[in-house]
Amino acid sequence: MADFLQKWKEGLGRTRKVTFGRLASLFGATQITRDTWEELEGVLIQSDIGLSTTESILASVRSQATQTGVIRTEELSSILRLELTNRLVSPPVIDYETHHPTVIVLVGVNGSGKTTTAAKLAKQLSNLGKKVLLVAADTFRAAAIDQLQVWAERLGLQVISGQPGSDSAAVAFDAIQSATSRKFDIIIIDTAGRLHTKFNLMEEIKKVYRVIGKALPGAPHLSFLVLDATTGQNAFLQAKAFLDAIPVTGVILAKLDTSAKGGMAFAIQQELGLPILYAGLGEKPQDIELFNREAFVEAILEKN
Repeated sequence: MADFLQKWKEGLGRTRKVTFGRLASLFGATQITRDTWEELEGVLIQSDIGLSTTESILASVRSQATQTGVIRTEELSSILRLELTNRLVSPPVIDYETHHPTVIVLVGVNGSGKTTTAAKLAKQLSNLGKKVLLVAADTFRAAAIDQLQVWAERLGLQVISGQPGSDSAAVAFDAIQSATSRKFDIIIIDTAGRLHTKFNLMEEIKKVYRVIGKALPGAPHLSFLVLDATTGQNAFLQAKAFLDAIPVTGVILAKLDTSAKGGMAFAIQQELGLPILYAGLGEKPQDIELFNREAFVEAILEKN
């Protein structure tokens, strides 16, 4: 357990030091004043929790402090810790067993960490005994195809890719047919993410979904939206575009280890109504974890 918590603490080091670390000086043995609430508000907003979520958290913490008769700042710490934990949801159990193969589609804009996340997730599932196939369906970026192929070779995984500029839906279709005949357990499809042509991107994603359903009725079974934690609130505009186009199972929050804006995890729940399924906590293949709300809150609030 100690090693598990240490990994979260290390991965969330920047979020804790740059933003939430200021709480250590705020929660001292002093009386709660108007300045206390203003400083707490500043910390939460700076961490990219977002204004509406911050206001909601503050209202709840103030109400609890009043009801319980708390008058000193040091006593606010436990109230805030519980409030933040309750703001997050534990991820649902992800069903990788019912369908053979289980088709997973990863969506997100270019630069969100989607391709790297695809490889990390494939390796984790492979370590659990699953036969996993990676599919490089982002045919609009030759670099994305090359990147996934390099990851696959490095991790000993199998990959199917199309030629740059080819029909990404056709690549997905052929991959599913191949994976089905070769008895793969899981197919992870990396899709395009051209933000500068949002309408065309969303139409392309919709087409990929339709074609996947033709290749394997009922598929895709899971759709993971990869968000870059370093972009903070800007990620929500991207996310809402995807949510309008396709059914999304949940979020993978990438690059938490390089971000001071880990507070966006709380806004994801309030703004998008989606669970965070996985968190990216480093650059190594094993640095992807099932999201753990207790470990997350513990890591960002622990004193340095």
